[in-house]
Amino acid sequence: MATSLKQLRSKVRDLALGLPGATEDFPWDERVVKVNKKVFVFLGRDMDPHFSFGVKLGASHAAALATPSVAPMRYGLGKSGWVSAKFESSAPQLEQLRAWLLESYRAIAPPKLAAQVGAEPPTKTAQRAPAKRAAKAAPAAQGKSKSVALGVRTKKRATKR
Repeated sequence: MATSLKQLRSKVRDLALGLPGATEDFPWDERVVKVNKKVFVFLGRDMDPHFSFGVKLGASHAAALATPSVAPMRYGLGKSGWVSAKFESSAPQLEQLRAWLLESYRAIAPPKLAAQVGAEPPTKTAQRAPAKRAAKAAPAAQGKSKSVALGVRTKKRATKR
């Protein structure tokens, strides 16, 4: 079974490196793939007999944690939606790993790069953002300056005469 896990690791690595702007790095003696100098997937160490996989998930976080061998990532990263999986004998289908990989990429990549890999399901934050912008713009539309509407004080510069 070790060869199939090795093949799976290789396929996931190839998928990750095929994403726009993806680069490979080896911090902490572990293989990671980054976009814009930020890690979006941890792929473990090649010499390990098991396959380790760590990604940042939003929408599918709870479902991933229901999968055997998947747990919140250590070192405080689990609080931010990162999960880690350690597969010793069997792993989920490649399509499931690919979906998690893409979700993690979209969470980390700059918007222009993330848009190149397709749409993601809307998140609560994405749904609230336009409403916040509209609320900030509303006072300005009523004739008040933006700084006054937001309660920001500005200093007047003293001019030399």
